[in-house]
Amino acid sequence: MRFSKILWPVALSASVFVGSTAVTGAQATTASATKTTAKTAPAKPDPRQIERQKYTQAQKALNAKSMTEYRSLLKQLQHYPLLPYLEYQELTPRLINLPKQDVDTFFARYPDSFLSERLTHRWLRTLAQRERWSDYLKYYDNRLTDPELACLHLRARLATGDKTALNDVAPRWNIEQAQSKACDPVFAEWKKAGLMTPDLIWERHLKAVIAADKGLTSYLTNLLPAVDRPMAALLQQVDANPRLLKQTGKFSKQSPKMKTVILHGLEKLARTNAKEALALWHTYDAQQLFDDNDRVNLKYHIALRLLYQDHEVEAEKLVASTPNLTRVDLLEWLLRESLRKQDWERVNEWLARLPEDARKTERWRYWQARTMEELEIKEINGETPASIYSSVAPARSFYGFLAADKTGVNYHLLDRPMTFTNEQIAEVENAQGILRAREFFARGELGAANREFFHTTRRMPLEKMVIAGRLAEKLGWYRNGIQVMADAQYWDDLQVRFPIVYKEHVAKAAKQTSVNPLFIFAVTRQESAFVHDAKSTAGAVGLMQLLPATAKQTAQKNGLSFTLQDLVTPEKNIALGSRYLDHLLGVFDGNRILAAAAYNAGPTRVKKWLNKDKGAQLPYDVWIETIPYKETRGYVQNILSFSVIYAYRLGQETNFVTPAEASRQL
Repeated sequence: MRFSKILWPVALSASVFVGSTAVTGAQATTASATKTTAKTAPAKPDPRQIERQKYTQAQKALNAKSMTEYRSLLKQLQHYPLLPYLEYQELTPRLINLPKQDVDTFFARYPDSFLSERLTHRWLRTLAQRERWSDYLKYYDNRLTDPELACLHLRARLATGDKTALNDVAPRWNIEQAQSKACDPVFAEWKKAGLMTPDLIWERHLKAVIAADKGLTSYLTNLLPAVDRPMAALLQQVDANPRLLKQTGKFSKQSPKMKTVILHGLEKLARTNAKEALALWHTYDAQQLFDDNDRVNLKYHIALRLLYQDHEVEAEKLVASTPNLTRVDLLEWLLRESLRKQDWERVNEWLARLPEDARKTERWRYWQARTMEELEIKEINGETPASIYSSVAPARSFYGFLAADKTGVNYHLLDRPMTFTNEQIAEVENAQGILRAREFFARGELGAANREFFHTTRRMPLEKMVIAGRLAEKLGWYRNGIQVMADAQYWDDLQVRFPIVYKEHVAKAAKQTSVNPLFIFAVTRQESAFVHDAKSTAGAVGLMQLLPATAKQTAQKNGLSFTLQDLVTPEKNIALGSRYLDHLLGVFDGNRILAAAAYNAGPTRVKKWLNKDKGAQLPYDVWIETIPYKETRGYVQNILSFSVIYAYRLGQETNFVTPAEASRQL
């Protein structure tokens, strides 16, 4: 399939990045020539390297409390990007002495910085400890999300005579977990004012029961009026054993709290036996007068659990009998079940039940057109299948590419990098947070580098975020470039979002196997975003996120040596990952759809999914849409889509799905 290439002016003008400033191509050439002719001149010390050494010495002096040496070194580091880290390290032990002027100076010199935010937290806690409440109010920032600091802010308001603070206590108190002890004085005053009502206590007691916090549950039970404690005990008993609800006479009392007990018990019972919960619900629905919201919410939970427990027929009946039950996740599950059965009439019914905003997404627009084709429906609301496909095809996405194949149009690869002046670029490059991030990166302190980079970029306007993303890509900081573009929600700079990295290694691995380089690029982009030493919580390592056991087995099968260090070595990781992909393609007859699913979820699961309905044969698009694991479903869709995008980036032509993949029933 050919691409519809929409090209825009090259971003970043004609400059290249050198150091922390942008210089033109001509300047870069001159600099290169100067470097060539200066080979015989004595090497000059690198000023930045000297500063790095002095910074390390200053840290050691500060740790040793050698203040004379520290201050001498500090004077020589006034232009070093990491200077604020020394100042922060020196200032924080002195906070207990309330050095307000020094704190104000730090905030003024480094506004909106990562360290200023960290200092704010420490400074506020110090002020609270010293009960400097007026100062606390001055320095408190309502954007802070620390609940302890929020409680201390309420305390500061009360201590300075603002009794309206009591009106803001309830949301802080009424949560499912125990609060910091810093909140206790505020809660005590709030309770003394008579604002801790029995209804609030009951509401929080229910949250504690649901959260399984026995200590908090017991505490709140004792706070309840004596008349409410038996009902609290009943709620706890039902939580521990939901089948108590089968003793319907025990729950016949008509009261709001009894309804709460019944609803909670039915929802919890549904987790283990949704059919039993549904039967009991019919009994209690006739016995109690539940409001409509409670009824719909409970039916949603029961229906979802019925689906989890493979009771699709019961779930469908329940949802079909409840017209106002339109939760998207539930309806999408039912849609996929109907697609898996290729019950197109049912698919059409569930599509009509979707809320309008969900129905208008590319996903369900595509399936609306597919359903109309299968049912030979020529038109719905003035739209034909062809017109719906045509409306989806311009999207650079899985469903856009599917629709393009349906209509025979070119894939629409919108590549629209922004254009910036050298002055705009230099402003971002020389932003203090970016300079600090780059310096940490140069020092090999990647965690600190990432903190500074993202703290800075997430406070930038869109254009500056895009420049920062392009800067990260130029510096080989690919994952950061990809992430900052996502943070900016700017999707149309394909150079940054889909960098071409380790091209020689990929080409070599592809040549040694039967794996298309586009497939390797797509998997690597999805797995690690080109972070060579990435590690997952599951233990997968490196560019193609290989488990050590899988890598070792793959190496042995292919006669390759293997050490754990190979997993973080780009060439070796790509070589092993590509060979594992090659193995999966062999297992699944060269089908990338199945191989990609197996790379994510394991070949055993994929074989199980293929055999779930023996004799049933699914078109490839239906099979992908009905993959049981949401993560794997998205993974396969991304791999196929990324392959198309990388073909465009490399100037190649490709099919979104090969004729063999499209024709095979799965």
